[in-house]
Amino acid sequence: MPKSRIRKKADYTPPPAKQAAAIKLTSRGWVAPVMLAMFVIGLAWIVVFYVTDGSLPIDALGNWNIVVGFGFIAAGFGVSTQWK
Repeated sequence: MPKSRIRKKADYTPPPAKQAAAIKLTSRGWVAPVMLAMFVIGLAWIVVFYVTDGSLPIDALGNWNIVVGFGFIAAGFGVSTQWK
């Protein structure tokens, strides 16, 4: 039986770590404190509104103060998308 030819092919070597150098991890240390601050501000806004029977934080807004409080909480969730 004839012997088949052996291919002389170089072994695969992955390219140098260009990918690791291309992906620069940015420091996002501000995300967690800002996110938690937004959550706390929103929660405090709503609690103050209920405890003071609507006279605080802003009397002119009336029940829209609840929307403002939930807006802060929603902004906190929006900031949380920046977390890596």
